Amino acid sequence: METLNVAGQLAALVSALILIVVAPLEMFFYGRPKVAKFLSVDPEHADSVKLWSFCIGARNLLSALGAIADLAMIRWGDPLVGTVGVLCFCWYMLLASLAMAAADAMGYWKPRGGSLNGTVSSSVLPLVVVVSPLFA
Repeated sequence: METLNVAGQLAALVSALILIVVAPLEMFFYGRPKVAKFLSVDPEHADSVKLWSFCIGARNLLSALGAIADLAMIRWGDPLVGTVGVLCFCWYMLLASLAMAAADAMGYWKPRGGSLNGTVSSSVLPLVVVVSPLFA
């Protein structure tokens, strides 16, 4: 593996940019009705999960910034090191999304099945990244 192909790099960049936009919503605006609707959560219990939502937003932001730094490494530094970094961050994004699906399946999301849109939308781009080396 020399480096991540263009499709993988673009998918990683778009995924990271989405997380950068969503992170402040999770971290600071979680209880607002429009944000709650966008995130498919019940704003009635927002105060009970502020710690959770802040930490998830922070983790998403850190993984996005890490992926972008590694994309820069691919372009202007050591392509192999950058590729490994991008793959690690995107595996994290993918597995975190699948953990959300598992939590939903166990009934931790109300109503059950409510995280389906979020799980699918947050899984597709990281999945493209992690399989893209197979098509290099």
